[in-house]
Amino acid sequence: MLDNKTHRLVEKQDFIHIAILLTIALVIGMYLIATTILINKDGVVYIEQARNFSSDPSLGMRGIYPPGYPFLIYIAHRIVTLISNNVSVETWIYSAQSISLLCRMLSLIPLYFIGKLLVGSRNSYLALLILIFLPYPAEYGSEIVREWPHIFFLATAFLFLILASTNGNWRMFAAAGLFAGIGYIIRPECAQIVLYGMLWLLVGLFIPRAGINKFKAVCLTLILIIGFLIPAIPYSIMRGELLPPKLKTVVSSNRNYQIERVEKPVYIASVTPKDILKALGKLTERIGENLMYFFVLPLIIGLYYHFRRPKELLTDGRLFISALIILYVAMMMMLHINFGYMSRRHFMPMIVFTAFYIPTGLLIIADWISGINITGNENKQKNTQKWFFILLTVGILICTMKLPRLADVEIKGYRETAKWLMANTAPINIIAVPDTRITFYAQRQGVEYYDANIPGQADYVVRIVKDKDEKAGTGKETGPEYSTWTDKQKKDKLVIYKVIH
Repeated sequence: MLDNKTHRLVEKQDFIHIAILLTIALVIGMYLIATTILINKDGVVYIEQARNFSSDPSLGMRGIYPPGYPFLIYIAHRIVTLISNNVSVETWIYSAQSISLLCRMLSLIPLYFIGKLLVGSRNSYLALLILIFLPYPAEYGSEIVREWPHIFFLATAFLFLILASTNGNWRMFAAAGLFAGIGYIIRPECAQIVLYGMLWLLVGLFIPRAGINKFKAVCLTLILIIGFLIPAIPYSIMRGELLPPKLKTVVSSNRNYQIERVEKPVYIASVTPKDILKALGKLTERIGENLMYFFVLPLIIGLYYHFRRPKELLTDGRLFISALIILYVAMMMMLHINFGYMSRRHFMPMIVFTAFYIPTGLLIIADWISGINITGNENKQKNTQKWFFILLTVGILICTMKLPRLADVEIKGYRETAKWLMANTAPINIIAVPDTRITFYAQRQGVEYYDANIPGQADYVVRIVKDKDEKAGTGKETGPEYSTWTDKQKKDKLVIYKVIH
């Protein structure tokens, strides 16, 4: 037991660590928001769904995506409009980005204490410092995506579950379930907390725990499930679906079940060894990209060091980390095999919850290097710490170099096209676009098209043109009204045509 003085010092150190992490995350996040030229495609859908809460809440609840994140955007926008009375597109964008950044910062608090329980406060602090600088997780914290809002609720539920599994406190089991249930309304993957609770129960049937008998373990798991169902059941009833669309597709026995809510039809195909190898290759690539490749080896070494004794990991928080890694590897493999893609964003939870083991891996590598380079009576421990600091600094510098958003010509071209449409078209005009972000920024009615199939009701057509003589393809278009470069090297332009009806 720590005496009161030591306990106060530990609490003060935790507060300092968290304050530093929050400050750095805020600075990086504000910088990325300030340098955003064009939001991501999903951001348009989230904002449109958030707007529906103002006009018809039922539409917001039944939108393309689960309503949790759009509702948070709506609340943030309401607060902003109360202060500034501004309802422009930029207000919606900044409201959405602010929610992502806020959730990223809030996530660091439960994550820090999860790391403290798993690897100690120092390693937890260093791990989150690395995580903050990793470019893609940092970027998602300033984009209009639901990754960090999802992780905030997942991490909070995860923390309560780890604490509850050690002390058997039913309130913590209830809190874990409740936060997972709320997170489920943002991303269905938050339901994994229930799976981890059931795994904890299953292990407890074979490995007795001090102060928690089998009957109590069953009751505590039921409390976890009930806590989850309190927000999850009303949401599922309102949506009219119990399983996420993609999960329904995977478990469906009908191999020709067509996926809804994707841009193009996708069909489930039979699994071959080639498909598995491709999925494994893509999985390795995505993990490497998220960790900037530099931190991949330290992560592998750190995981091996902490998980090398399988019997021990069944009795503490490492049980849940092991389950999380297995679950996400399986899900990512299934996603690629069944749907043909695997995004860097999908790996966020696995990267976030395994980052705690990177400092250990770095320290082991530093110790190896130190053993090779040590001379005379040089202190090996000091030499190891020196090499650890060098490796950590190099890794953070690599991440920092990737962070700045360079002014992409293609992105600028989209904004310039939107600016022309806003100034030269009427609000009632319908614009056919290859990317709905153009009409979103232009505040015009947009119809997205694919290939050369231009919608007949369009008044204007925006095309990506590779040849200066290429026409809009409707047969009724005038000459180009406006054009701007998207890629000078490939000689691609965005060209606006006016359609004569």
